[in-house]
Amino acid sequence: MENTIRITAAPSPVDPMKCTFTVDRPVLPGRSFFFGSRLRAAGSPLPEAIFALEGIESVLISHDQIHVHKTTDAEWPTFAKKIGAAVREILQQGGATVSGEAFESLLPPQEIRHLVQQVLDTQVNPMVASHGGHIDLLDVKENVVYIEMGGGCQGCGMASATLKNGVERLIREFVPEVGDILDVTDHAAGRNPYFQPS
Repeated sequence: MENTIRITAAPSPVDPMKCTFTVDRPVLPGRSFFFGSRLRAAGSPLPEAIFALEGIESVLISHDQIHVHKTTDAEWPTFAKKIGAAVREILQQGGATVSGEAFESLLPPQEIRHLVQQVLDTQVNPMVASHGGHIDLLDVKENVVYIEMGGGCQGCGMASATLKNGVERLIREFVPEVGDILDVTDHAAGRNPYFQPS
């Protein structure tokens, strides 16, 4: 019984079309990868299995979590069981969940950084400036982007919604190679003492 794969599903409180699945073991240890289409998932067993279900828009795999964006009207309690079954089947087979070729296709971190900075400068910051805020790019490690919110965005109760619905969507639209987008802002204290750039 100790090999039973436990998965918990938590629908997003911000977007009813999104759900986070947390697995009791790493599915992509220490790394993340975003699959914005069925074509992008081809050759990578785990996202391929999820996209085989009707009504999947995107899949983000990050260490022990799988973030799924659906387009179907199917309710999460039912749909999540199908996704969980697909995930378990792939994990029970062993082997890589994401192909090495997928990671080889990524842009170098300095190119990702340049493109993300362009998106922040031209798309994101003009939008959040109207609320007195700004978003800074702190670092890019492999395909993981670290940002910090400042001004009116810092400590704002809507910061999470802004990040998930606006900033992430725009960055992924223009730079689909990006994996995790991590907000390292300390919204309570006004600074983040934990972030250490490489």
